[in-house]
Amino acid sequence: MKRLQTIQQMIESGVVAVIRAESKEQGIKIVDAVKKGGIKALEITMTVPGAVDIIKELSEIYKDEDVIIGAGTVLDPETARLCILAGAKYIVSPSLNPETIKLCNRYRIPVMPGIMTVRDAVEALELGVEILKVFPGNAFGPSIISAFKGPLPQGNFMPTGGVSLDNVKDWIKAGAVAVGIGSDLTKGAKTGDYEAVTKTAEAYVEAVRKARG
Repeated sequence: MKRLQTIQQMIESGVVAVIRAESKEQGIKIVDAVKKGGIKALEITMTVPGAVDIIKELSEIYKDEDVIIGAGTVLDPETARLCILAGAKYIVSPSLNPETIKLCNRYRIPVMPGIMTVRDAVEALELGVEILKVFPGNAFGPSIISAFKGPLPQGNFMPTGGVSLDNVKDWIKAGAVAVGIGSDLTKGAKTGDYEAVTKTAEAYVEAVRKARG
């Protein structure tokens, strides 16, 4: 049930914060700012120094709160297993790696592999993937979601890359079940303006709510 609950929480939230940082300290500050802004799905990428340690620490801090800590930029099953042991509730990858998906299925952890083609999407569905990460989204634009849903209406698509406050409503209206937001959300952290990160998070949550009607 936990796997299904996590997927449902992510879809209900509608926004997944993709967190990249230059240090563990900065990563934790970004997470705190994003959480204050109302985003509950937090993806710590493996490009962050000490990412697995951050996942472990945050999973402990927020274990009693309505927050979902996951791991992103996971390229292989070995890394996925480390993240799961550290407490990651979901795994996100930039590409389709069947062995990573199989490992996550073994432990009943949701996995969102990156897909770029209908063939990728069909293979992911055959492997039991519930949410398909359309990546990089800026290579396509929102129309790719409705194009995918033509032959694959059963697919749940989540674009990442190229999503902004200006176009998030277009992605949702095109049929995306959620969106992944990275640099556009966390850019304030580069100058230490974490209040700006919180305000941007709030704006994304509100934009998705309005787009859903």
